[in-house]
Amino acid sequence: MLKDSGVRITPQRHAILEYLVVSESHPTADEIYKALEHKFPNMSVATVYNNLRVFKKTGLVKELTYGDSSSRFDFSTKQHYHIICTNCGKIVDFHYPGLDEVEALAAQVTGFTVNSHRLEVYGLCPDCQNKKTDSIGKIKVTSD
Repeated sequence: MLKDSGVRITPQRHAILEYLVVSESHPTADEIYKALEHKFPNMSVATVYNNLRVFKKTGLVKELTYGDSSSRFDFSTKQHYHIICTNCGKIVDFHYPGLDEVEALAAQVTGFTVNSHRLEVYGLCPDCQNKKTDSIGKIKVTSD
């Protein structure tokens, strides 16, 4: 896709894209930078942001904004949705093809030309549920 868009594939671009493909954590630009700075000591955070912007423009990456201070980035090959932990912020992908019908219905009912939709589900991830359960069962002991 990058070559088709006329984008030159540099080692930094390749590493950033590879990190996004392998990562399931929907990292921020800073997290990507910190993970790759040992391999590319001359690479700056600005380089990461600029490359993410290129990937976003070509459709390889989606920028996820959830009202917090920094965007997260998602390598997107298929339409999918996100469930977000309200405690730790973990984001997990899930697929539900039935929502394509919602777009068609929305277009039919409103007369809009629908070009996309976004679904976010919120709750506590299994790790945070376990921590909550563990903390309920423990009694804090202090020494005086």
